[in-house]
Amino acid sequence: MSFSKAFSPAIREIRVLFSQTGAASAGTREFILSKYPTIKQHNPDLPVLIREASGTPARAFARFEMGVERHVELDNLSAQDVEQKVAHLLTS
Repeated sequence: MSFSKAFSPAIREIRVLFSQTGAASAGTREFILSKYPTIKQHNPDLPVLIREASGTPARAFARFEMGVERHVELDNLSAQDVEQKVAHLLTS
């Protein structure tokens, strides 16, 4: 999945949680810095929530229509692996 296009209208919200200083969240921080502007550019009305908390394991949540919610674990992954996991989450 490319982040350079609009997502499915079935996606209602994306939440990303990670530690702002932890080594296990480094790939997630890098992913956010590089892909967040593109995601918001192509999906301006989609809520993308970024939550930083010390010691929090890196995870991404997607809420779909009808209240369905799924998540993936992102700890200790590179930015490219995080991108692949989030893309799979959003297409599942």
